[in-house]
Amino acid sequence: MVNEGLIFDIKRFAIHDGPGIRTTVFLKGCPLRCWWCHNPEGIYPASELIFFEYKCIGCRTCAGVCPTGAIAFENGTHHLDREKCKGCGVCSEACPTGALRLAGRVITVEGLMQELEKDVLLYDNSGGGVTFSGGEPLLQHRFLIEALRECKKRDLSTALDTSGYASADVFAAVLDYVDVFLFDLKLADDGEHRKYTGVSNVPIRNNLRMLADTGRGGDVILRLPVIPGITDTEKNIAGLLDFVASLKGIRRIDLLPFHDVNEKYCRLGRDYKMPACGAPAPEKLKFIKECFERAGFNVKI
Repeated sequence: MVNEGLIFDIKRFAIHDGPGIRTTVFLKGCPLRCWWCHNPEGIYPASELIFFEYKCIGCRTCAGVCPTGAIAFENGTHHLDREKCKGCGVCSEACPTGALRLAGRVITVEGLMQELEKDVLLYDNSGGGVTFSGGEPLLQHRFLIEALRECKKRDLSTALDTSGYASADVFAAVLDYVDVFLFDLKLADDGEHRKYTGVSNVPIRNNLRMLADTGRGGDVILRLPVIPGITDTEKNIAGLLDFVASLKGIRRIDLLPFHDVNEKYCRLGRDYKMPACGAPAPEKLKFIKECFERAGFNVKI
């Protein structure tokens, strides 16, 4: 039993993370390194600072309280040495403008339940509930299972937003506690998947097939990120379609259009691997939508 987990956000009134109005809990840490990741603050399994340069007034309060000397000002410009930074959050607590924010805080299962119970009336009135997202929530599977169990004790609807990348044993362990699966599918070819996400898609495909084979296909919403030049190619769409058409009971698909999040990476002091490109063209989204609809899927953008 693991009673503590590391989260980087709790989003209330979420309407795109499963049925009804939901509270989405973002767990920190992910084994994938997707070039286009929209939540880069959720990748590393440790607390880290986000720096909003436009909010900084150069008061130097953060430098004065930093216990490791990770923050300095040179010619009036804020500099953060991330190798020295231990993610303690002292500077973010002292910053008067919110220019520094700590992504990642430890929370107990009991503390999380107290947060979630604030929104019970919203769940009851909308058919909503709690969604666990990330990062990849299965990376903290022991904490996740304890949190899911407590949700079920309280009759809270649960959803899991996952890449599906985990061992078969870990994935099987959560099945009885999850009502809805928001399951990402990115690339059909394993070599392409390794290139753009850093991991094989074999465990992902195996876990999704296992889920469908247990008769839970109707509880799955597939989420396909539409990334220009990477996931939106005719070859990839055909490969994904061939795979999902073989899965029992899965008929719901959400297309997730790419949007540029380079600024998030800058605030974390990281390089953004995505080449410069805009959102996918409406014609491309329409083409992909119709490909899956012709195969009998219910598709939303």
